[in-house]
Amino acid sequence: MTDTPARLLTLLSLLQTPREWPGTELAARLAVSTRTIRRDIDRLRGLGYPVESTMGAEGGYRLVAGAAMPPLLLDDEEAVAIAVGLRTATRQAVAGIDEASARALAKLEQVLPARLRRRVRTLGAATVPMPDPGPPVVPEDLAALAAAIANHERVRFGYHDAEGRESRRLAEPHRLVAAGRRWYLVAWDVDRDDWRLFRVDRVRRPHGTGARTTPRELPADDAAAFVTAKLYRTAPTHRAVVTLHAPLEEMRPRVENAGELTATGPAECRLATHADTLDWLAFRLLALGCEFEVREPPELAAHLRALAGRITRATSG
Repeated sequence: MTDTPARLLTLLSLLQTPREWPGTELAARLAVSTRTIRRDIDRLRGLGYPVESTMGAEGGYRLVAGAAMPPLLLDDEEAVAIAVGLRTATRQAVAGIDEASARALAKLEQVLPARLRRRVRTLGAATVPMPDPGPPVVPEDLAALAAAIANHERVRFGYHDAEGRESRRLAEPHRLVAAGRRWYLVAWDVDRDDWRLFRVDRVRRPHGTGARTTPRELPADDAAAFVTAKLYRTAPTHRAVVTLHAPLEEMRPRVENAGELTATGPAECRLATHADTLDWLAFRLLALGCEFEVREPPELAAHLRALAGRITRATSG
């Protein structure tokens, strides 16, 4: 390859792959001599790229971290992936990350080829974020908790629960889990001698204590499963008992796993079910396609009466 600028760009692209490259392999890839590779490496170093070399039969070249981040070479798919990630990050609940992501995205879009810029902007125009009025997470708090997790170090922090009650916590952090626009800390609460789930936006001034710990075994397949189970158990649940005026065998395939059926007569059965909202309970019952009577709770009966009135008014004209 006789075009020096093009050769340098190709060489830099190879070096940005996280591995060590023997000089002979680089020379073969670029169809030049090892002496030319050495000169090109010196040119890259002169441009500020921290290229490290090792001697010996197994030696070679690799790009290492430097004091400042040099320009990156990205292929089309990598550039689009980063742009989409930055656009998504502008909608995350981490304080300040939206502005930093927006600045980085503007810089990236400025240098993207027109065909890639259209792809990124089309995707951005077609998506709408869900509004979230919740408080943002302080990035320094995330960094402090992440460092404690990596170091297996106990942390102290202030915490306020959903009712606003303040407390001081000593915990052994296990993992950080991002769930939608919420961040959660899975940790062993030392004072309560149990696993706990903490919303990071409610954590105040976390700091490591210097005390190292042995990682504990989480009572779940992984941290994400633990968070899912905890959130499901704490979600508001409406339980209902309903008499269905239809045979149990007829209702069984319609109910499936949405509740427990018990025969109460040849043409009647009882359904015990639950859902997160009254709206979903009402929809589930109406979709069964049979007459029914609500036994409990009274809130469900009132909700169905209000729904019936709305439907009557909608069809009265």
